[in-house]
Amino acid sequence: MPCAISTSTAAFCWGRAMNRFWLLGISLAPLLGATQTVAQAAAIAACTVALMVLHQALLAALARPLQGATRLLASLLLIAALCSCLQLGLRAWALPLALALGHYPALLSLQCLAADHLLPKQRRWRLLAMHLGGLVGLCLLLGLSRQWLGQVAGAHLATLAPGGLILLGLLLALYNRLRPDTAPSRRQGTR
Repeated sequence: MPCAISTSTAAFCWGRAMNRFWLLGISLAPLLGATQTVAQAAAIAACTVALMVLHQALLAALARPLQGATRLLASLLLIAALCSCLQLGLRAWALPLALALGHYPALLSLQCLAADHLLPKQRRWRLLAMHLGGLVGLCLLLGLSRQWLGQVAGAHLATLAPGGLILLGLLLALYNRLRPDTAPSRRQGTR
């Protein structure tokens, strides 16, 4: 059922169109593109944590007076301002790192927007901390693996984005293999 385009239902349609898997999909671009080395992985992880925590903290102060489409607009403007400040700060104080990261810090704005709509109202900070902790760990593990494979093992493909995607798939397969089995779904096998 298509949503009507109006300012009163814009936030509802946006939230309804997004699901849990968007956050993972949006996280992949900076994760794969900016983790060629451990230093880049640590930098993009620090940028992600700083940007998401600042966005959620500043938006929490605006949450009560703003509702619906005005809250979405305020969130977009806040994310744009924070991303601009982040990129200007990187260019002013860490130009080689800013050039190595490219435009990937700007893509973190989509992750902030998705987290704003996907996180529930209760236990919001706890879920955000869990998500950010997992993302930081994955960034560092992927950066360390890609740097080691590229420099020590001589696998140049690991330093490129396709190699990062292959390595991420292998790490996720290893994680799924090592984690304890979960109970089967009740819906599995039913129509």
